[in-house]
Amino acid sequence: MIPGEYRLKPDDDIICHPDRLTLRLLVLNRGDRPVQVGSHVHFYEVNAALDFDRTSAFGHRLHIPAGTAVRFEPGEEKPVELTTFGGKRQIHGFNGLTEGSADQAPDPVKLEAFLKTFSPPIQDGGESS
Repeated sequence: MIPGEYRLKPDDDIICHPDRLTLRLLVLNRGDRPVQVGSHVHFYEVNAALDFDRTSAFGHRLHIPAGTAVRFEPGEEKPVELTTFGGKRQIHGFNGLTEGSADQAPDPVKLEAFLKTFSPPIQDGGESS
């Protein structure tokens, strides 16, 4: 056995975060470039080209293994599963929309300014340029 190695039974499922709440959201990439989101990013603060219910995503991250990511191609729409942040639930950095507790209410003014500044323009027909 190698130090740190796990030996799993072939029929056993690996269950991540069994005691955390999860939710599913539909995400659309309205941009003209691929967007990749890592496993520990506060989903509320991801690239503004991604269109989804951001308020519901507040305090959540992707429910995927650490060190992995989900990629959204331009125009692609797909569901994602999110899970709550653990620990002290303090979020800092990213796009500066939270800067504190994931249990506080999101600031709609900061979100509106972020989306207005960084979202791709919507042309007639609802598609981005």
